Amino acid sequence: MAIERFELMKILAIGDIVGGKAVDYISDRLFRVRRELGIDMVVANGENAAEIHGISAKDAEAIFEAGVDVITLGNHTFGRRDICEVLSGDASIIRPANYPPLAPGAGYLIKQICGKRILCINILGVALMEAMACPFATVDRILREEQGKYDLSIMDIHAEATSEKIALARYFDGRINIIFGTHTHVPTADEQILPGGTGYITDLGMSGPVGGVIGTDAALVIEKMRTRMPVRFTVADGEIKAHGAIFDIDADTGRVLSVRRVKF
Repeated sequence: MAIERFELMKILAIGDIVGGKAVDYISDRLFRVRRELGIDMVVANGENAAEIHGISAKDAEAIFEAGVDVITLGNHTFGRRDICEVLSGDASIIRPANYPPLAPGAGYLIKQICGKRILCINILGVALMEAMACPFATVDRILREEQGKYDLSIMDIHAEATSEKIALARYFDGRINIIFGTHTHVPTADEQILPGGTGYITDLGMSGPVGGVIGTDAALVIEKMRTRMPVRFTVADGEIKAHGAIFDIDADTGRVLSVRRVKF
């Protein structure tokens, strides 16, 4: 009997990095994690790296130096103005593709990893969030324009509504190899391979302090909810953990072989 042979790639996706201490945490541990787990590529959402709102140029540099290959962002992309120059000049950080065309930066990129051209797309949901261009139509356009220019594809859906993430995943099942959600900071337990072969999880969770309220100081969040008064949120103290998922993929066929959650 013939033995099936394939080129295995391991792609690690890391959930929203929350605060400077989480950036340091990733910096201290990611190279070891990459080595021990045999990771070929790391994609991380960095939109909360600058103390919840946005990411600074310094944060982005530190995350890349930690061993992340591609940084995706979200609704807090422009929370720090100095990131605009980075977005306009660094080909490895992307903001959501359905921002207006005049916004700095690009919504997708094609990166060479292990000899494969990997298309990475960042998209914002529109349910319960600020109005943006239709994510379905935006990604359809990208796939159409970049057809034949890439071997594998990954999409980060930064969205509030679980139903919207699942709908997008079902719509692009079989057309995008790996799809994961970010934004809610709470990992979901629905990692799966969809009928068309796409590896999927609704939310990776966050990489940040686990003792607060989705990374924010719990007392401040509770005060806001009880009083409805303006409160300036800060990052919670305490233990930090990184959450994400590992996708094992046949790099030759694009077939996802497994999806599993990871915490380190």
